[in-house]
Amino acid sequence: MPKKIKVADLVRHFHMEVVCGEEGLKRIITVSDMYRPGLEMAGYFTYHPHERVQILGKTELAFYQTLPEEERWDRMYRLCSEETPCVCVSRGLAVPDELIKAATERQTPVLRSKLKTTALISKLTDLLENKLAPSTTIHGVLVDVYGVGVLITGGSGIGKSETALELVKRGHRLIADDAVEIRQTAENILIGNAPELIRHLLEIRGVGIINVMTLFGAGAVRNDTKISLVAKLETWQQEKQYDRLGLDEETTKIIDTNVPLVTIPVRPGRNLAIILEVAAMNYRLKRMGYNAAHEFTNRLTETMNADMDNLD
Repeated sequence: MPKKIKVADLVRHFHMEVVCGEEGLKRIITVSDMYRPGLEMAGYFTYHPHERVQILGKTELAFYQTLPEEERWDRMYRLCSEETPCVCVSRGLAVPDELIKAATERQTPVLRSKLKTTALISKLTDLLENKLAPSTTIHGVLVDVYGVGVLITGGSGIGKSETALELVKRGHRLIADDAVEIRQTAENILIGNAPELIRHLLEIRGVGIINVMTLFGAGAVRNDTKISLVAKLETWQQEKQYDRLGLDEETTKIIDTNVPLVTIPVRPGRNLAIILEVAAMNYRLKRMGYNAAHEFTNRLTETMNADMDNLD
């Protein structure tokens, strides 16, 4: 089911003035794109996207004032369709009488903001992209390690929360424990945060629920972060062959984004917090163009070639 946001939410969030059409404040917005109806002011409505929020700025209204009086009503009446969520006038400009009359008749909300047109579009787009972004909830723990958002997953009782606690003690930051809300704000960009109910809380078996911000300070938590790496914890399996070089780069799909995945076997004596620190640092190095596994392979190849030359 597609996400929705009401026009009334825009009014509250940006403290916008409702000029008319209060009956339509319950209309829903389903797309984050804005639209400036310049061609429509000239009478071309063939491909007009009625489902978008309509923005009238200085340019559109200046052109509108040059139209003959009989055409003004037609433009505004067609602009205020039943599918149009709302019409926003920027810069605190005067709202044309024809727009007020048409919007009142068709119950289309007309909002006014003092912001400049580009600033208004930017702020509205940011809000709508955030609210309407595809989202999901995953069982796991999300931490910020050296600026890398690491999503720790694994079976119940594997040690995710304990590993996060050790990372917090080592100076890293907790974002979410147990349930991680993830939204895709743009292509290949995932943002994770904690549900409001459990924000800053961490559950440690045998101890109970602790408030990380209260115990370790405000620097030990973050509200959200970009998810860059998934670390899957699993019980060590003797018969399973684990990647020892790091040449096989696995990924896992979250929503529509493929995220790098490292599988970490868990058994007594392994310090998972240090391993995750190294995994995060290694991820950063790879993004900067350095891959230790590939360098080792190249060195090995060069050594073998040199030995073969000596044999010849």
